[in-house]
Amino acid sequence: MMSAELSGFRRFLHWGPITALSIIKCITLTTLYMNSMWWPPNLSIFAFLNQALFLMLSSAATFNYVMATVIGPGTLPKQWQPQDSKATEFLQYCKICEGYKAPRSHHCRKCNRCIKKMDHHCPWINHCVGWANHGYFTLFLAFSVLGSFHGCIILCGAFYRGIYRFWYLTHGLAYLATVQLTMWSLIICIFAMGLAVGVVIALGMLLYFQLKSIVKNQTAIEMWIIEKAVFRRHHNTDLDDFIFPYDLGWRQNIKQVFENECVARGNGIEWPVREGCEEFTLTREQIAQKFEKRARTRTFKCIRKATGSYVPLWSQGFRVCLATPCTDEPRIRLEKDDIIRVTRFRRHWLFGERVLTDPNSMEERKRKGPVRGWFPRRCAIELIEPTLVDDEPDTTEILNCARHNSSNDQIPKTQRNGYNRKKIN
Repeated sequence: MMSAELSGFRRFLHWGPITALSIIKCITLTTLYMNSMWWPPNLSIFAFLNQALFLMLSSAATFNYVMATVIGPGTLPKQWQPQDSKATEFLQYCKICEGYKAPRSHHCRKCNRCIKKMDHHCPWINHCVGWANHGYFTLFLAFSVLGSFHGCIILCGAFYRGIYRFWYLTHGLAYLATVQLTMWSLIICIFAMGLAVGVVIALGMLLYFQLKSIVKNQTAIEMWIIEKAVFRRHHNTDLDDFIFPYDLGWRQNIKQVFENECVARGNGIEWPVREGCEEFTLTREQIAQKFEKRARTRTFKCIRKATGSYVPLWSQGFRVCLATPCTDEPRIRLEKDDIIRVTRFRRHWLFGERVLTDPNSMEERKRKGPVRGWFPRRCAIELIEPTLVDDEPDTTEILNCARHNSSNDQIPKTQRNGYNRKKIN
């Protein structure tokens, strides 16, 4: 129990939680100070209710933030396997956790664990948003937006009174000249107003997307899977229409997140599905998409060292830096003669995985950084006749299997299990 509490406390020792809590407290303390001059709570019952409402919103935002951080998203146990061994046919295998991924679970490379119903990794809570903390995270966003909007009104009112204080005094309105701004209070007030407006805009947009995903019962990752499923069927009309299995109607979707004071329902592994679907409908589609992705893979050889920098200005030039991918996905370091299997292509950047010649060798152990990520296109050339690894399925076989797979089809066991264990992270 002590180790769990210590782990929860250490999670706050990160730039994300420190910055987020600092912003909340800066807005709160500055607003209370300015409100004590603008509309003191002892002035009237409405003044008291005004400050009480702001304190309630600020406290609720802080409470839900702490709960979302401490509880976490819910991690899948390492080396997890379904009770029914036959179900492994339809599940992806995680090499890092050395187990299978439950339906709706995904591996987070930053948390280094498989997360139940993973939505996204949020650096501001230094954790993922997923099955266990989705409700708390959404309420944190809602109370933060409302509290910051309320605080912005108070700060603007106090700032206006402070700026026109001399005018009030010279026109016989001394009872309105209650806000006295010094140089420091003026700076802090303007700074807090800027923070409040930024929180309302930034978290307001994030809140909109979170509510949209909750109503549809789709995580950000699942939205991307659905988009690719539609794209596949647009180019291959032989496939059956894809139906998202977890959309139970907006009422039931909301209850899965917010019922019983945000306590997560179920175990995060088994999920109710709509009529006409089964529990592996989504995982079948994911497997088919990954097979097609591997079929599109092209092999490149590094001809120029890549530093792994997000902005390689000195080594790659200004044009490459301007076209850097707008994503937090990693950049990989490459040495000359490295072999990379590329799956995504842009004009100046490529995304792929470096082929490890001998993972246990001393040279590989000394190399730091991820083996999969983006790198500048000019650092590598494509191999026209790539050499397939002995244990990798034939590209043509993969493509044919993916084309004939649909939500109701099964990928052969001899191809599925070996491929997933070796290639799917």
